Amino acid sequence: QAQLVQSGGGLVQAGGSLTLSCTVSGIIFSIYVMEWYHQAPGKKRELVASITGRGRTNYADSVQGRFTISRENAKNTVYLQLNNLKPDDTGVYYCKTGGMESWGQGTQVTVSS
Repeated sequence: QAQLVQSGGGLVQAGGSLTLSCTVSGIIFSIYVMEWYHQAPGKKRELVASITGRGRTNYADSVQGRFTISRENAKNTVYLQLNNLKPDDTGVYYCKTGGMESWGQGTQVTVSS
């Protein structure tokens, strides 16, 4: 099983930016797809971005053009850059290793209008 430790997040005004990080141990990081999920208050967790080991990315329509997922395989770390944040982006963000049920502890992002 992988261990995932997240950092980043916080409170930001609409239009602002944040960067989330997720450092992974216990697996050969570079071969795994990494994913970021968003769970808005009272709603189910939803996939917002993913990245393959070679850097191919995919985004949910709701964040396309505003969020950027990236990774540094040498540091076993995946990032999520959140730009032009909206109040609807508020919630807890989780990183996850693709193909296994290994999750980060979650990071709160609050966007004020």
